[in-house]
Amino acid sequence: MINLETPDYLASMRSSMNNLAAGVLRPIARKYDAAEHEYPAELDMFRGMQILGRPKKKKADAPKPDGGNGKPKKGINLSTVATIEEMCWGDAGLLLSIPNAGLGNAAIAAVATDEQLERFGGKWAAMAITEPGSGSDSGSITTTARRDGGEWVLNGEKIFVTCADRCDIVVVWATVDRSAGKSGIKSFIVEKGTPGFKLEHLEHKLGIRASDTGTFVLDECRIPFDNILGSAEVKKDTEGFKGVMKTFDNTRPMVASMATGIARASLDFTREKLDESGATIDYKRNLNNVGSLEKDFYLMEAHLEAMRLLVWRAAWMADTEQFNNVEASMAKAKAGRQGTLITQKCCELLGPLGFSKEHLAEKWMRDSKIMDIFEGTGQIQHLIIARNVLEMSGKDLK
Repeated sequence: MINLETPDYLASMRSSMNNLAAGVLRPIARKYDAAEHEYPAELDMFRGMQILGRPKKKKADAPKPDGGNGKPKKGINLSTVATIEEMCWGDAGLLLSIPNAGLGNAAIAAVATDEQLERFGGKWAAMAITEPGSGSDSGSITTTARRDGGEWVLNGEKIFVTCADRCDIVVVWATVDRSAGKSGIKSFIVEKGTPGFKLEHLEHKLGIRASDTGTFVLDECRIPFDNILGSAEVKKDTEGFKGVMKTFDNTRPMVASMATGIARASLDFTREKLDESGATIDYKRNLNNVGSLEKDFYLMEAHLEAMRLLVWRAAWMADTEQFNNVEASMAKAKAGRQGTLITQKCCELLGPLGFSKEHLAEKWMRDSKIMDIFEGTGQIQHLIIARNVLEMSGKDLK
């Protein structure tokens, strides 16, 4: 039987994270929205925490599903998405600015060797995938990596890299053999300061302005041979392109949880202002006999709950080592789109309060938009879902 009650440990953790978000992130949200590209020094208190990534364990040391004592173990992925929702209720841009919480950290945790984890596990890692001519289709990247003795030589350009300025290292996707297609795509760890690796510029953005986003240029950039994640052999693509792509099955629910946190913040504020104005949200009334304002609010709450349940399902499947590719995309597609619509509708219901910079409602509307774009756009998620439901390949359904 399905049990939808929140476990005690998760409820306690959510409460603690909400207090942290309310006390640390929410008070400085507007400050760093205005001071784009300025590092939030207040976030140094989070150094050492693993929010979006975690070191992998050897199979021999991996915990059993029942924790070894007959009781269900606490889910790491479920705890992570619950934490992210609470932190993004505080501020999403600041969450993305927390040291050592980059997307690259998740990729390293997923496929790095023990030696690589020892060298890079404690560093702040960004992920560089997108290129000027390659966006949603990660398999079409043109950045190259050629072997030269005991080194790799990388050439290309990467855009819209999160944490570009603040990170220590960058996980760069490049192809070692263009004729091999996706099988030739590998990921490489490039340390900041490496000759031939230049941060070209930082972007000025609509939302999540506290998070720095930039462009890197690689010009004959040489890195050690051992900085490749997974196997260098093209035939072992499950350890290369496919291996790193699997990290999206974990990170897409995280982005969906970010959208959920922002939407919830917007709904909470809207409810607060409606209560102050005397508008009543009465759940006991017949839904066929309520005003348009109440109807809008009920519908947004329903979408928010659906967003959260989809996120939690995908995270729970990851914790129980079930293949969650479709569920991760469902969560991302639903939360990315509905998060945007909820924050827009809240601004509409709030009227002047939703348009004023005196409050954060307009900021949440701006922040939520990116959640439907990065980590795979909503359209890409719908393609993934449709291909799996219809049992069609990428060639058959584009």
